[in-house]
Amino acid sequence: MIDTTVFQNKTAVYYTLGCKLNFSETSTIGKILREAGVRTARKGEKADICVVNTCSVTEMADKKCRQAIHRLVKQHPGAFVVVTGCYAQLKPGDVAKIDGVDVVLGAEQKGELLQYLGDLQKHEKGEAITTTTKDIRSFSPSCSRGDRTRFFLKVQDGCDYFCSYCTIPFARGRSRNGTIASMVEQAGQAAAEGGKEIVLTGVNIGDFGKTTGESFFDLVKALDQVEGIERYRISSIEPNLLTDEIIEFVSHSRSFMPHFHIPLQSGCDEVLQLMRRRYDTALFASKVKKIKEVMPDAFIGVDVIVGTRGETPEYFEQAYQFIDGLDVTQLHVFSYSERPGTQALKIEYVVSPEEKHQRSQRLLALSDQKTQAFYARHIGQTMPVLMEKSKAGAPMHGFTENYIRVEVESDDSLDNQVINVRLGEFNEEMTALKGTILI
Repeated sequence: MIDTTVFQNKTAVYYTLGCKLNFSETSTIGKILREAGVRTARKGEKADICVVNTCSVTEMADKKCRQAIHRLVKQHPGAFVVVTGCYAQLKPGDVAKIDGVDVVLGAEQKGELLQYLGDLQKHEKGEAITTTTKDIRSFSPSCSRGDRTRFFLKVQDGCDYFCSYCTIPFARGRSRNGTIASMVEQAGQAAAEGGKEIVLTGVNIGDFGKTTGESFFDLVKALDQVEGIERYRISSIEPNLLTDEIIEFVSHSRSFMPHFHIPLQSGCDEVLQLMRRRYDTALFASKVKKIKEVMPDAFIGVDVIVGTRGETPEYFEQAYQFIDGLDVTQLHVFSYSERPGTQALKIEYVVSPEEKHQRSQRLLALSDQKTQAFYARHIGQTMPVLMEKSKAGAPMHGFTENYIRVEVESDDSLDNQVINVRLGEFNEEMTALKGTILI
């Protein structure tokens, strides 16, 4: 039993880098600390505890993590500093040496953060507490409200795929998950707390069921029946795990939105083989085609990596032409970053930083074209929009079921309400449609 008297009336700040899963886990850490008596520090207030949840997907992510730690140590002198997340698991010794860091927690320890805080006395030097990748076994549940109206439900963690460019399996361990029953219970609790939309998060969520003998499709069907939750979104799912039965179910389900995020990574089969991906372009194209057949207005986001080792100019051009021909809505473009210990480092052909930048810019421009064309097709339509509270002086915004961002005149009484909106022209930034509320 942990004595929580030391935490009473203490304050904490939280800083998260990386993916939706990290943000969900940070929110859960915050909830654990609040229940122990720690409140979130107000703006400008010096905190007693700093928690940094790190990312390590690229070299730049590592750099941002170090910068964030240095900044928080400076802003909150004397605070007890805890660093966790992927960078902490992969480079615990390096993180522990950063001035001001007290405890570094690996993936296995993250969910039990409270027991590593002691009496909050600063350490003379940082202490790293981690578990080797092969021994990461625990699944720490997380269903937490984000900064907006939606909740994030962690359904799965870890990955068994070991793609040649990726360190995530080393940072998060093997694929594992909670039970469908526990997920349904957490979704029900979110509904009781006023949640109307839940985003399903994880590292490789289509792999759900490895540790419980269940399946992602079974999870989707069970969650669809939870009363009070009006919308679910699937954050990201591998194309080889996005089955036709899942697509068909979403097309007629009560609450799963016509919104998919599918990592492609490259539109060239030779590069996909170098990446050790588990599909080819033909399979990917068939998934997009299937979605559009049963949900013509579905939003489809796609991850693409440019400049990976082995991506010759000819291979990139093949990839560009393939992506150009896909009926998708938006590209999330990443420049390849070399990660220590990955198999990709054995590939001889290296793309220069300048060429990576040029390729990235071409794909970003293509993405803008596709997104704006998708939005433009919906101008004049009336669609239900789940509204989100706006920042002071900014228009209120929300999203349609198929994830079109809509701006309306600010009215806080509409926060977390689903309202019918007639979609108008683009805003000045060409990133949203202006809407008229229909009473």
